[in-house]
Amino acid sequence: MARMALNFSSIGGAVRASLRFLGVLRKPAGRTPAPATRAPAPGRSGNAARLRAGVTGTYPGDFTGTATLRYAPSPDGRPDPGEIVWTWVPFEEDHSRGKDRPVLLVGSHGRYLLGLMLTSKDHDGHPRARRDYVDIGTGPWDRQGRPSEAKLDRVLQIHPADIRREGSVLERKKFRLVADELRLLHGWK
Repeated sequence: MARMALNFSSIGGAVRASLRFLGVLRKPAGRTPAPATRAPAPGRSGNAARLRAGVTGTYPGDFTGTATLRYAPSPDGRPDPGEIVWTWVPFEEDHSRGKDRPVLLVGSHGRYLLGLMLTSKDHDGHPRARRDYVDIGTGPWDRQGRPSEAKLDRVLQIHPADIRREGSVLERKKFRLVADELRLLHGWK
């Protein structure tokens, strides 16, 4: 039975990706992006990178309210809180540019999932960073096996259709560490 669920999950992901590629799923309102003719040079990320990542809409902005944290991972091919997924993340200073990276999903608000960007850069040596980052260790979301940290001071709003793939489920114990720090920093429930 588990094998069958995995196959349906894979098929569902392939169908969603195909629909996004064909432009059937989540066309942008009011304008059609120009097709990317060449990939951006290494180190440059912009609209072509967004199109390659399957992002079709505009970024609604970072989440600034309070939300309820939820741990509900489910191996069903759909993104759920408690899972680490890959998606396009806009740069803070320019939401029209960004890059594809791992994100820990922590809850939802309306039609958006709420996520925290992961980084492999170690911030333990910085006094301010102790409040803004939580160590979550290593996992299959990083091919090089580097330890990761969740960035707490920026909460991303992500449309589920813009998630490229599921990376893994974060252990409940590690999710609790992140959730406890989010509650302290943002006053979440």
